[in-house]
Amino acid sequence: MRAFVFLLILVNLLFLAWTQGYLGSSSNPDSLRVQQQLLADQIRIVARDEPPAETTRTESAAKAIENKTDQDCILLSDLPIAEVVRFESLLAEKWPAFKAERTKITGSASYWVFIPPMASKHEADNKAAELKKLGIPEFYVVQENGPNNRAISLGLFSSREAATSSLEMLRSKGVKSARIAERNAKPLSASLEIHGPEAQSEALRQALAEALPDSKPGACNKPTTSAQ
Repeated sequence: MRAFVFLLILVNLLFLAWTQGYLGSSSNPDSLRVQQQLLADQIRIVARDEPPAETTRTESAAKAIENKTDQDCILLSDLPIAEVVRFESLLAEKWPAFKAERTKITGSASYWVFIPPMASKHEADNKAAELKKLGIPEFYVVQENGPNNRAISLGLFSSREAATSSLEMLRSKGVKSARIAERNAKPLSASLEIHGPEAQSEALRQALAEALPDSKPGACNKPTTSAQ
């Protein structure tokens, strides 16, 4: 009986030694590694060869703030087209870091119905008397010096259609010498938005004051983005 108990203990010790690897490695080299893992079911994969999303968002926000603070925008409003073209050339030549965006503003025009200038004041007075006889209520003789001196103005209109309608009415009453002329009350103009590095903006403003002394640089209405 004692021999049987001793033999049973010996077998258990040999089995324990074998399971612990003291009698040689298992046929599966990963079996011991699996046994040695601690809380394997609680392991969570954070990322696969890429930075965490929070880090990416933080870096993107930092770059956006950097681009925003590094850029400036100067607005030049209502400049004559000739001045705009001249400054765009100067900007491309001496300030390549800045980019200009042009916004064209259509000039306003009016339409003048008139009788061409008379050769003398006497002729102008006679023509005025004829108009009164024809029942033309509104007119005046131009007295200012210049190419239109002694012309007879019959009306100023904001559209060609209204001026044409007035001219047809005058001709129906017997005023055959009346004409229509387009007058530009305000020439074609444009605005410039100039985007570029904030570090150079003050020097550019000084150059603007020299090149366009009548301009009044201001701030852009929309948020500035990095110039491409």
